[in-house]
Amino acid sequence: MPYNIIEFANTHGGDHNYAIELVRSFQKYTKGFGIKFQAFHPDFLATENYQWYEVYKKLFFYETQWEQLIREVAQTKDVWLDIFDSYSVQILKNNFQAIYGIKFQASILYNYSLIKEITALDLSSKKLILNIASFTLDEIDEITQRFKRDLQPEELLLEVGFQAYPTQIEDSGIGKIKAIKQCFNCRVVFADHADGTTEDSIWLPIMAMMQGADVLEKHVMLADRETPYDYFSSITPEKYDSFIEKQFVYAGLAEQPFINAKEREYLQKTLMIPFLKTDVPAGKLLALSEDLVYKRSDKTGLSARQIKSLQDTFHILGTEKVSGDAFYSYDFKKAKIATIVACRLKSSRLPKKALLTLGDLTSVEFCLRNALKFQNVHHTILATSDLESDMPLKDYLFSSSVIFYQGHPEDVIQRYLGVAQQLKIDIIIRVTADMPFIDNHICQLLLKSHFENAADYTTASRAAVGTNLEIISVQTLEKIHRHFPTAQHAEYMTWYFQNNPEHFRLNFVDLPDELVRDYRLTLDYEEDLLLFNQLHQNFIAQGNVSYTLTDIFLFLDNNPNVASINSHKSLRYRDDNQLIALLNEETKIV
Repeated sequence: MPYNIIEFANTHGGDHNYAIELVRSFQKYTKGFGIKFQAFHPDFLATENYQWYEVYKKLFFYETQWEQLIREVAQTKDVWLDIFDSYSVQILKNNFQAIYGIKFQASILYNYSLIKEITALDLSSKKLILNIASFTLDEIDEITQRFKRDLQPEELLLEVGFQAYPTQIEDSGIGKIKAIKQCFNCRVVFADHADGTTEDSIWLPIMAMMQGADVLEKHVMLADRETPYDYFSSITPEKYDSFIEKQFVYAGLAEQPFINAKEREYLQKTLMIPFLKTDVPAGKLLALSEDLVYKRSDKTGLSARQIKSLQDTFHILGTEKVSGDAFYSYDFKKAKIATIVACRLKSSRLPKKALLTLGDLTSVEFCLRNALKFQNVHHTILATSDLESDMPLKDYLFSSSVIFYQGHPEDVIQRYLGVAQQLKIDIIIRVTADMPFIDNHICQLLLKSHFENAADYTTASRAAVGTNLEIISVQTLEKIHRHFPTAQHAEYMTWYFQNNPEHFRLNFVDLPDELVRDYRLTLDYEEDLLLFNQLHQNFIAQGNVSYTLTDIFLFLDNNPNVASINSHKSLRYRDDNQLIALLNEETKIV
C-alpha cells in the first residue's frame, strides 16, 4: 500500500467552510495518509496583469484560517504544504510543528530568492517533495543535489505529473517512474491529474504504483457543492473510497516520451520570470538569489536558468536596467576581460627589481610570459606610471601583443580605470609584476567562480605568496573611485574591497590542495631573486623550459633547503599592525 496524499488544491474556491467540510470528509483516513494545502498570496505569486491574478485574490485565505485547517487535519493525519511564495513560507513558520512535509512545484525550483528564504528554517524533520515535470535527468540531478545541500530535509521525494486541466493520460509522465527510480535513490510521488469523471482517475495512479510509485497524490472535492476551480481532476469522497479499495491492479502506458510537448507548454506558462529588485548598472553580474524577484507574468523574458547560462559563459549586463525589468538576450554581452600587470621601477628594498633577470628574461617579462598563458582573456597590459623614470619598461613587454599603458603615478585605481575606459574592459585580472609564477589554472578557477557567483571581487582564500590573483569587475572599481577620487593607499588596492563587504560581493575561493602552499614566490628581496634563479636553473638543467606552478611546488616540497632561502621574509601589509590599522580606517567606505 503506497502512502496517499489527499490534494485539496483550490477546489474550495476561497470558501473556508467548504475547505473545513472537505477536511472532515476524509477523517477516517489516518495512518499512511496526508492532506496537502496550497497557501499563497496573490501579490507575491503573480503580477497584477497575469491572467489568473484576480482568481488568486478570490482563493486567498488569512493566516488564522490556514491555522484552523491545519489544526483540524493534524488530529488524524499528516499535513503537507505547497510552497509558492513568501506567504507560503509564513504559513509554514506559523504551523511548523504541525507540518509533516512541504512541496515545490516545477515552476518554483529556480526561484532562488524563495529557496534562500526557506534555508533559514531547520527542515531536518520535514519531508520535501520536488515536482520535476519538464526536466531532464541531468537537470533533476542538479536540482536534487542543490535542494539536499541548501535545505537539508529529512527526506527528498521526486514527483512526476502536472496539471493541464485535466491532463491527458498520455501526458501523465507515468513512463518516467522507473527511470527516476533507477537514477535517484529516493521515493517517487505520482500525481495523475486525469479527468475526475473518468475511471482513469482511479486506475492510472494504481498503474503508477505498479510501476514503482511510492506515493500517490489525488485531487478531491465535495460532491454536493459547486466547485469552480481545480475540479477537472478532482474526485469526490465516495469515489476516493473506491480508489483506495482498488490500489493494486493496472499496467501499461509506460512508453511515453520523458518530456512531452504539453509538459513543456505547462512549464513555459507557469514558470516564474525573474524581475529586477533594484536598478543595476551596465557591467553588473546578477546574483540570482539576491538581485531578482520571481513572479508568474504574461510578460516575456529570460528564465533564471538562461541568465545563469549566459553568466557561466562570461556574459555580463551590457546595458543599465531598472527595478521591475525582465531580461532579454540582447541585454547581455560577452565580457571583455583583461590581465593588467602593475609595475614601477621605484622599489626601495630591491631597486628596479622588475628589470632583474630570471634566467634570460627580466622578472617583469617572466611575469608577462605567464600572464599571456591565461585563457579567456582579450588583452594583457603592462600598466605603469606616466613618469619618465618608468619609460624603460616599454622595452620589456616580452611580446608585441602586450599593451603598454602609462597612467597615474601613485593612484593605481585611476591607472587601472584609465586603461579600462580606453579599451572598454569589463573584468580585470589584477597582477603585480613581482609575481613571475602566476598560473593559468588558478586564473581559470577564480574567473569561473567570479561569474558563477556574480561577484564584484574574487580571490583565493589561501595561496602561496605571489601566486594569488584578484578578479575585479570594472563597475565595482568605478564605485570605489567615486568614494575615493584620490585613493591614497591604492597600492594596497585589496583593502578597498575586502574592507567593505557591506558594499561589495566578495568571493573567496578555496583552491585545490595541489595549488596551495606556504612558500614565498614574490620578488621583493635579494633572497627572493636567489630562490627564483635556483628554481629556474634546476628546471633548465632538466630541459623543462615551460615549467608550471605545480612543478615548482613539487621541487620545493622535495628541496626544503631551497624553500628556506626566503622563508624568513614577510609581507609588510600582513605584519605591520600600524599599517593595517591605518588601511582599515582609511579604505573604509562611510
